[in-house]
Amino acid sequence: IGGETMEQQVERSFQKQDALFLNSKRLLAKKTSKGVRYWKNVGLGFKTPAEAVTAKYVDKKCPFTGNVSIRGRILKGICVSKKMKNTIIIRRDYLHFIKKYNRFEKRHKTLSAHCSPCFSRIKVGDIITVGQCRPLSKTVRFNVLKVEPHTIQGNVKKQFMLFQVLLKNILTKNIPSQSLMQ
Repeated sequence: IGGETMEQQVERSFQKQDALFLNSKRLLAKKTSKGVRYWKNVGLGFKTPAEAVTAKYVDKKCPFTGNVSIRGRILKGICVSKKMKNTIIIRRDYLHFIKKYNRFEKRHKTLSAHCSPCFSRIKVGDIITVGQCRPLSKTVRFNVLKVEPHTIQGNVKKQFMLFQVLLKNILTKNIPSQSLMQ
């Protein structure tokens, strides 16, 4: 075993990608400049991060390098917590209409998503796009596909943020307010 693979061996069991046979002469995986690595395109218009192709992490739940397929819903939310290892909490805000008062009320839902090591620079407040996959644990059924860096002033949990972000994007693109009303 070369020195390159030993730096990834931080767990008690030997870490290797399932799709690779380390002693093989014929290669099924793609060859990168730093050696043999298995990675794939998840489809649906999402690009494989460069970190997933070049890094040496081993994550069987990663949609780019592991054995997980993305199917079902694609959702967007704001990262609220990243205290767990390889899992983040996403908050999704929405409006609920109350027919009796003919008004809307603010509501939110939180969901857990597996965060691959290729998205190591996620901060609280970033806008996260997740895709549905098979159940990865008791509460995790989504996988991070894309991260948009974003800065938030104040507490993320207290703000009804995604609507404010969308409104800010609309205002910066100088779209006339008449077209918003239609």
